[in-house]
Amino acid sequence: MDRDLGQPSPVREPVTIDGMLAFARARLERLDAVAAAHALQSDAVLIDVRTSEQRAEDGEIPGAIAIPLNVLEWRADPTTAAYDPRLGGAATLLIALCAQGYCSSLAAARLQDLGREATDVIGGFEAWWAAGLPTTPPSRGLRSSHDRAQRLHG
Repeated sequence: MDRDLGQPSPVREPVTIDGMLAFARARLERLDAVAAAHALQSDAVLIDVRTSEQRAEDGEIPGAIAIPLNVLEWRADPTTAAYDPRLGGAATLLIALCAQGYCSSLAAARLQDLGREATDVIGGFEAWWAAGLPTTPPSRGLRSSHDRAQRLHG
């Protein structure tokens, strides 16, 4: 029962994470890492939704804006006091990036729900790094590119 209205809540089919990902990705024009890097040269904005720990252990992408998932919508919505003007206007393409391209698909769909142009990077940071695109060295943990490769690719 809905606590406020005393009415039954609508019945929903059980959802799995695979179903949620498929639904999110069906509406995205996902980019591989190289295509995402090219889009950044045309006013797109890269949003790194990885945790601060992941960025410290694996490195960062120069120019990416780090925004935690728990505040993503507030930073992307220009009607809120928490809006981040670095994300541009409604026509600016926002490209979400996570570690492997799962959370970023869900994040991009959430951004689209806000009316933003959004997509994500297939394979996430791992694919970006594997493509040889620019990254900063990890700030803690891994000491060599071999160690980093082992962590990212097992």
